[in-house]
Amino acid sequence: MTVPAPRARRRPSMVGRLLPLLLIAALLAPVGLLLAQTWQQTGDDRNLATRERLGVQYLRALAPVTDALVNAQSAAVSGRPASSEALTRAVEEAAAVDARIGAELRSQERWAGLRAKLEALRDRSPTDPESAYAAYTEVSDLLLALHRKVRDSSGLVRDPGPDSFFLQDSAGQDLPQAVVAAGRLADMATLAPRRPAAEQARSLLELAGLRVAALAPASDLVDDLRAAVDSSESTDLGASVLTPLDTYQRSVEALAAYSAPARGTGTIDPGQLAATRLNAQAASKQLQPVILSELDALLAERIDELDRDRWWAVGAATAAVLLLGWIGVLLLAAARRARRRATVVATPPSPDPQPAGEAWQPSAGRHGEHRPLEPVGAAPESHQWGPFDVAR
Repeated sequence: MTVPAPRARRRPSMVGRLLPLLLIAALLAPVGLLLAQTWQQTGDDRNLATRERLGVQYLRALAPVTDALVNAQSAAVSGRPASSEALTRAVEEAAAVDARIGAELRSQERWAGLRAKLEALRDRSPTDPESAYAAYTEVSDLLLALHRKVRDSSGLVRDPGPDSFFLQDSAGQDLPQAVVAAGRLADMATLAPRRPAAEQARSLLELAGLRVAALAPASDLVDDLRAAVDSSESTDLGASVLTPLDTYQRSVEALAAYSAPARGTGTIDPGQLAATRLNAQAASKQLQPVILSELDALLAERIDELDRDRWWAVGAATAAVLLLGWIGVLLLAAARRARRRATVVATPPSPDPQPAGEAWQPSAGRHGEHRPLEPVGAAPESHQWGPFDVAR
């Protein structure tokens, strides 16, 4: 009976051996892509928040310059001798900030031009109130333009958070415009009575325009801060902002009341308006640092959250890589064991070797069996020699 030889298993092809590695690579590719996209997106958001914090620093340095410039303008228009110490100190502090971060915010050229105008104002003699008013108006316009430049180059105007956006808009745009416009309104109220009668109509139009220019940003400031408090998840924002905001709002209401022409006469009391302007400016000096501090705190918190998101993404990607690597090692080990089993089954067993020193012996066969080369009919050897053995 013929026993069929076992069939040898076919050795796996190159594609079969590489299939586990291809599967691991196919799973690692989307993990790496997601990690790269998350890292880039969080990196862009983090860089934006970092630049915004630089803008907050610059706006904080420009606030004393704005206050000192408005006060110097009022002194020049009214003919009072004013000390330039406050303006000089504010300019030096702002220059130090510009030297440190102005290159990144691309504000050095604008600041250089503004600083030259400010130094020229200090050397100006307060002889002509009208020309002084025009000169200070030009410089204050440059200062407001620098505020806009800082907000734009730092990315504050593109802030994605609703609360932080309203805060930067109120501190970087509404409040400086309101302070400058209130100063111009009070100074124009001082200049208008000194003008000839033929220019009184023009003066009243200018006063009306300046009143709108002063009250509109102040109203926008109140709306922005209330919107920031309503949209913020921070419980500290409302408690810190609303109290100085109420003080500022009351001062603006007084400014609106004293800047309105009196019924019948159509005149404005310059003294009361100037005092009201000073109260509003003092309230703004208390409010602006609070706004900028809250804005900076929100940006710092956002940076911390982005850092946590980045490290969570790195940790998840690392865990995925380790898991897929472990699966790959198991698949490779299983494939290696399968190849070894296939090799053992495919190799036939070798015959047993003949023991050394033993001669070959034919098999005795069975009784009565005719062996090869034995004559047919011959008696077995034991029967032929039987009688001889008996005689012995």
